[in-house]
Amino acid sequence: MSEMPLFDRVPPDPPPGEVGPTPPAGDDARDGSPEVLRVAELNRAANALVSGRWSDVRVVGELSNVRRVATGHVYFALNDEQEQAQLSGVMFRSDAARARARLQDGARVEMRGRVAIYEPRGRFQLIARQATPQGAGELAALIAQWRRELEAEGLLDPARKRPLPLWPAVVGVVTSATGAAVRDIIRVTHDRCGVRLVIADCRVQGEAAPESIARALEAIQRVEGVEVVIVARGGGSAEDLGAFHDPRVTHAIARCRVPVISGVGHETDTTLADLVADVRAATPSNAAEIAVPDAAVLEDRLDGLRRDLMGAMEGVIDRGRLRIERAERALQDPRRGVLGVRRRLAELDTALVRSSGRRLSGHRAMLSALVERLRRHDPRTALARDRRRLRELSARLVRTEAQLVAPRRRRLERAALSLETRALPAIAPARASLGALAARLHAMSPLAVLDRGYAIARRADDGRVVRRRGDVAPGDVLSVRVADATIAATVDAVHPLGPADASRPPEPSTAGGAP
Repeated sequence: MSEMPLFDRVPPDPPPGEVGPTPPAGDDARDGSPEVLRVAELNRAANALVSGRWSDVRVVGELSNVRRVATGHVYFALNDEQEQAQLSGVMFRSDAARARARLQDGARVEMRGRVAIYEPRGRFQLIARQATPQGAGELAALIAQWRRELEAEGLLDPARKRPLPLWPAVVGVVTSATGAAVRDIIRVTHDRCGVRLVIADCRVQGEAAPESIARALEAIQRVEGVEVVIVARGGGSAEDLGAFHDPRVTHAIARCRVPVISGVGHETDTTLADLVADVRAATPSNAAEIAVPDAAVLEDRLDGLRRDLMGAMEGVIDRGRLRIERAERALQDPRRGVLGVRRRLAELDTALVRSSGRRLSGHRAMLSALVERLRRHDPRTALARDRRRLRELSARLVRTEAQLVAPRRRRLERAALSLETRALPAIAPARASLGALAARLHAMSPLAVLDRGYAIARRADDGRVVRRRGDVAPGDVLSVRVADATIAATVDAVHPLGPADASRPPEPSTAGGAP
């Protein structure tokens, strides 16, 4: 709609019949004198003339005498300080609720509406529909007031920010369908992974922009499958971006059921919509980059996970092999250990016998700890954990599997299967070797010697071990230790061994000493 001039010249003589009734025939009509009108008729005619002439005007001035009545209507006076002029006005409740300017004394505003005459009183007044702040200071004060209101409502709390979906299939875009912002978003998403864009066209500048943006946000949420919404606009002046400070827009963003990315203006521009949104982007292009991940970046992440998995498996296998090799070197010749045990067994005293059980328990505990550590580092456990992680990533990427991920996932599964096939045969010999080492360790125990039929004989009176025939005499009482008991015995006779007997291996006996 073309704007009407703020002021226009009223014709000095309106056309006949436009104002008042047709002049009656008589002396007044013949001599050109004006007709006689009642007050109501004059006010009605003047209102029709004024309303028809200025049905849409914009007036700038400073507010005074602002008062809001019980009905919600706002009455005010608009002042022109330079000309010392004043214009009465009213803004009805519904329009006052949507006013972008502060309706208070001293505020400098631009009013848009129509001019009329209040017929009962004959008062010339402005019936305003819109009010916008004038001047940077006034706009900044209004934005500060709106920000305080948002803080009081908790809408600027970082705790309410929601995480973005990892890989959205459908992205909603609220912006002008003909602006540069939507072209930037389409270009960025086209270069990345396949994603469906749903564009809700709206106005992003002007008086109608806040309501248009709010309606577009509500409409985009009704589209099935939308997982994240981008609210975007290109750069502009503070007044151009004013719609994105408006409470209608910020509250619509806060009510959105899916996360919202705000990409308004340039990097240096910050609006209240940026603060309420879940994520702020510097530009519309940056908003698209944040919403839609790059396929190349995701491929690098998958390759990194595969390398980490292979490295972890190889590390577990190498550490297990190293432990087994160390254990084999320690027990390389078990016969030497057995001979040493046999030589020392004859010299063990009561303390050694009592401590042998504790030492064996310690060895068993150490062996159990080694087995447990080997079990914790079982490659199958790490492989299962990584497989679970891989399944989670596969579930997120299922929508693009046919296009991108399926070939790489099949290669990864073949690699995992090959790794598992290599790992299990490598572990099996290690387990068998560990079991054999445990059996050897048990065979070296002093108690194991007793299990094979040997015994330890001691004098009952002083506990000395009987090593030679001179240590006992007939009638002596002996304490004989076998594998599972102690036997009290009495020496009846002592028979020396001949050379032939001494060369034979001793037979197991409950009355003799250790071999």
